[in-house]
Amino acid sequence: MNSITTILSGVLELADMALAFAILGGLVTVFVLYVVDVSQTSQAIRRNYPVIGRLRYFFEHLGVFFRQYFFAMDREELPFNRAQRAWVARAAKKLDSTLAFGSTKPLNRPGDIFFLNGAFPPTDEEIAQHTPKQITFGEGVVDHPYTAQSLFNISAMSFGALSGPAISALSRGAQQASIWLNTGEGGLSPFHQEGDCDLVFQIGTAKYGVRNSAGGLDTEKIRELAKLPNLKMFEIKLSQGAKPGKGGILPGGKVTELIASTRGIPVHQDSISPNRHSEVTDAASLLNLVDCVREASEKPVGIKFVLGETTWLDELIAEIQHRGVDSAPDFVSVDSADGGTGAAPQGLMDNMGLPVAYSLPIVHQKLTVSGLRERVKVIATGKMINPAGVAAALCLGADVVCSARGFMFALGCIQALQCNQNTCPTGITTHNPKLQKGLNPEVKSTRVANYAKSMQEEVALIAHSCGVLDPADLSSDHAFVINDQGKPERLAMML
Repeated sequence: MNSITTILSGVLELADMALAFAILGGLVTVFVLYVVDVSQTSQAIRRNYPVIGRLRYFFEHLGVFFRQYFFAMDREELPFNRAQRAWVARAAKKLDSTLAFGSTKPLNRPGDIFFLNGAFPPTDEEIAQHTPKQITFGEGVVDHPYTAQSLFNISAMSFGALSGPAISALSRGAQQASIWLNTGEGGLSPFHQEGDCDLVFQIGTAKYGVRNSAGGLDTEKIRELAKLPNLKMFEIKLSQGAKPGKGGILPGGKVTELIASTRGIPVHQDSISPNRHSEVTDAASLLNLVDCVREASEKPVGIKFVLGETTWLDELIAEIQHRGVDSAPDFVSVDSADGGTGAAPQGLMDNMGLPVAYSLPIVHQKLTVSGLRERVKVIATGKMINPAGVAAALCLGADVVCSARGFMFALGCIQALQCNQNTCPTGITTHNPKLQKGLNPEVKSTRVANYAKSMQEEVALIAHSCGVLDPADLSSDHAFVINDQGKPERLAMML
């Protein structure tokens, strides 16, 4: 008994000493912080309120997460609200997507699109007998045209902007769902090829993956890439939604040895793309670049852009009509000025370019009036992560819709808004091995596939409710938009 008492007494003494040291350490820390704060001159709050003033920055940081999880309503958070993210999560996990007690979506918010249900929707028997329409790119123009198996696919996300495990999961999931994966401007990495899915190779302004020693286009590298049977198309990126008018930004902390070798750039240095292709100065030189890539690859080639001023588009159409319809890009990808996943100056992300709801009808109409609409397929990208957004894009003139952030949510993204800091807590946009460990490509690939399949099913459900058998048959006649007075107006009358 005495020995136990002695041991307990010793433990208590050690605990008292540890507590005393902890208190002393805390006091020393507070004193050091006090001295630092009153000595520095860069922040007035810390100088006037030493130590306590630091709590302002701590609470400011926590405020982002408190708003997301506790204070923001289901339909008010930006860039994606809780209702939007919740649908993706349920779809990715194959959970029940039905809700009860009515919609929480406002019915009078200007710009929102709603759909017009048909009086005689197709029956289950008619739907079962229907063969979905397919979209073919480059038909009659290139030696290897591409027929897409899905109207919903994965938009451009580079290896570098995204981690290796994330790209791997996207590749495997794309193969499971029979959809394509756009490589993004960072070149073709081994992770893109793990799933043996259909690929669209994006050529950015820095020509990553197909550049020569001087940074120009190497057509021989395009020929070699085109030999890959699952690489189906090439996309020349002129601009993107996150930063119209500025090239891609990859912080040096993300430029690992593998990323550097994939892109053909130095390790651990910021990777900043030019704001445009140096050889493209007008419509004629843009078509020359399209023709160069198409001749080298013998596969469909398109262009991606955020629409701003439209004069150049009129000039491009005029140049195509002068050269002949075969000179046209096989597709155009219309990106939305709604921001994107990558790092970008706030002035551009918030204020530059047209949202896809405005730009997509303009592109569709110009191609239609000029007689090029059948020749040039239209892909819409930008913030369409739910079935209503995809269906609305089809009504506005898109043939195909692609999403980047929707598939990031399917991977487990929690919208932590740290994509540019290499600190992504879900392992999706970081190259920190400790953070990447949490992302299991095998598990997440299934969720990617589930999300894509659920999207196709629910877009078809909207189409059937509108009275058409095929989502490809959706048009401006099947929707209305809320005008500035908060009243419904036929979408067809707006275009």
